[in-house]
Amino acid sequence: MCGRYAASRAPEDLAGIFEVEMGVPPGRGDSSHWGREPEETFAPDYNVAPTKEVYAVLDRPLKDADDPDPVRQLRKLKWGLVPSWAKTPEGGARMINARAETVHEKPSFRRAFTTRRCILPADGYYEWVTAAGERELEVEGKKKRPRKQPYFVTPADGSVFAMAGLYEFWRDRTLPDDHALAWWVTCSVITTEAETTPLAAAPAEGPRALADIHPRMPLMLTPDHWDAWLDPARTDVDDLRGLLAPPPGGLLRAFPVSTAVSNVRNNGPELLTELEGPEEGTLF
Repeated sequence: MCGRYAASRAPEDLAGIFEVEMGVPPGRGDSSHWGREPEETFAPDYNVAPTKEVYAVLDRPLKDADDPDPVRQLRKLKWGLVPSWAKTPEGGARMINARAETVHEKPSFRRAFTTRRCILPADGYYEWVTAAGERELEVEGKKKRPRKQPYFVTPADGSVFAMAGLYEFWRDRTLPDDHALAWWVTCSVITTEAETTPLAAAPAEGPRALADIHPRMPLMLTPDHWDAWLDPARTDVDDLRGLLAPPPGGLLRAFPVSTAVSNVRNNGPELLTELEGPEEGTLF
């Protein structure tokens, strides 16, 4: 599961990492312009929550360009996917995640899965430890998991955490075509089963594997999979499902952080400070 993450890298850094050819262009109104001005930039966000705007990397042809080939772009999307056929955008906050096992068949995600895939760059993500019984109830959809001790999960080598994502366009039919908010561009993070292999670096007191924290995790794409995932020409479902394989184990570390991250109003680099031990009692 992914319900909160950190993203502090500057746009120019992301452009270099992902070989981005084009950033956010000027313009207002339709989906080709994405409704953002180039001078608008994001400050580092250490507590990214659903419905916030986030950076996404995607390959897409440019509107009215002579060259039909896709161009790698860095865009701002709203986290919480709104299907193109939705009557209202109100359900977006509930569609922050798409399960890798069913993304190809769920009506809300299957069209985006075949043609509108993206990468959501992060420093890492937060997850909260809960007791085993509570986790089982959450997986079954019978109980909302309470917030307990948060852990931050991040690549052990300090590289970017490239989360597999989907994006979609939604047209607000109550607004005229030239209105700045006529088009919404939203996204979702794909999740998969959490790794059971040992962490690359584990805290002295706490989880030994990601599955000890939570049964789900964002699907992390290693650099050798970025081009294939972003390629909009790849539309065969069976072929695409092969890209949903999790990366090799042992690439991530996890450590306890302050419970301050549980409040979305808190936002700063201190949220990533590694604690010597958990602040809240857990099953460990």
